[in-house]
Amino acid sequence: MKQLPIIALDFESADKVNAFLDQFNEPLFVKVGMELFYQTGPDLIKSIKDRGHSIFLDLKLHDIPNTVNKAMQGLAKLDVDLVNVHAAGGKTMMEAAIEGLRQHNKDIKIIAVTQLTSTTQEQLNNEQNIQTTIEEAVLNYARLTQQAGLDGVVCSPLEAELLTKELGEDFMKVTPGIRPQGAAQNDQKRITTPEQAKKLGSTHIVVGRPITQSDNPVESYQKIKESWLG
Repeated sequence: MKQLPIIALDFESADKVNAFLDQFNEPLFVKVGMELFYQTGPDLIKSIKDRGHSIFLDLKLHDIPNTVNKAMQGLAKLDVDLVNVHAAGGKTMMEAAIEGLRQHNKDIKIIAVTQLTSTTQEQLNNEQNIQTTIEEAVLNYARLTQQAGLDGVVCSPLEAELLTKELGEDFMKVTPGIRPQGAAQNDQKRITTPEQAKKLGSTHIVVGRPITQSDNPVESYQKIKESWLG
């Protein structure tokens, strides 16, 4: 799978997505999340693929195994490159997700969300009632994900080094919460720069607002790409 930075297309309409993509003259790896997909549907996915871009469809499925299985059968037909579920749904649900996905597509990678990068230690303990450190909670979900047969996880870069040590280099670690030096933190809590993420063992990084809300998105993307790939 391409190692390019994944650009989070956090827009609310196809027109804004197309205006953003029109600025680039190279293949990109982009993330289509709930905000965009729920308002534009599969048609936009096809449009982005027709432009030659790779897609991470970030819908974070979390439901009973049968429902997730059927949903993945549908998503598999969209010919995206990467999809995900919530690891909190459990091993049986994740296995059902793979089964549904593979009925129609053998190539799409599938990963599981461990803990959102907006989650703090306080929220983990007091709101989710998980009485461990974030690192231990993420590792637990990541082990479950690997046992279920998925390709990797979504985690913060701060947990990537631990997961590489425990689960191997080939296990994908897709890490949001990436901010260039001096960029606004926004609602992310567990963040690093692209350079730090690479050193910590991230296999893929996801960057949104530092690129999409930049005065010069192409220049901002190129700087982040150089930092990441360099």
